[in-house]
Amino acid sequence: MAHGHGHGAGGGCCGAEREEPPERRGLAWGLYLRIDRERLQCLNERREGSGALVFRAWEERADRSQFVESDDEVELLFNIPFTGNVKLKGIIVMGEDDDTHPSEMRLFKNIPHMSFDDTAREPDQMFSLNRDLTGELEYPTKIARFSNVYHLSIHISKNFGAETTKIFYIGLKGEWTEAYRHEVTICNYEASANPADHKIDQIMPETHFIS
Repeated sequence: MAHGHGHGAGGGCCGAEREEPPERRGLAWGLYLRIDRERLQCLNERREGSGALVFRAWEERADRSQFVESDDEVELLFNIPFTGNVKLKGIIVMGEDDDTHPSEMRLFKNIPHMSFDDTAREPDQMFSLNRDLTGELEYPTKIARFSNVYHLSIHISKNFGAETTKIFYIGLKGEWTEAYRHEVTICNYEASANPADHKIDQIMPETHFIS
């Protein structure tokens, strides 16, 4: 389970004297730029297309006019294809100061077009979430497990007790590399040989007559 942004001993987080300046921290959360938005899906969103709005710049996370809310029940499922390969290092989930805030998040890697039926399988990582109203609480991923991700599914499975779930911002931190694409060579083969292209010297056999 994630412990967020703890500053205690062994918490694995930098002390105040080593905190990154805001502009540098914003750059670290730039994976939203590497999402293939034309293929991004959010299942059970109340308003079509609203799920894509929560993936934006870290500096714009406080814009509360952009959010996604679940339509039926509390679950949300984001299918996030990337334009290359991603090493996912951390996630931020920012919600409302009420029971609509997500309380559990489950991550699945490299399973395109996931449905809610598919979420019955074991996730690659699961987090218990705390209420985060400012987009500061980071949940670190198991980097070794998420080092070669071309598709990420985020299943918001529970909230704190409301009938619907509301999310204002999801931040993705990590590294992106361009996917290697094999060059395709197209070869045209002749269905049948063209005699004009294959000239053969014809040798006429000698005919011998026996008297």
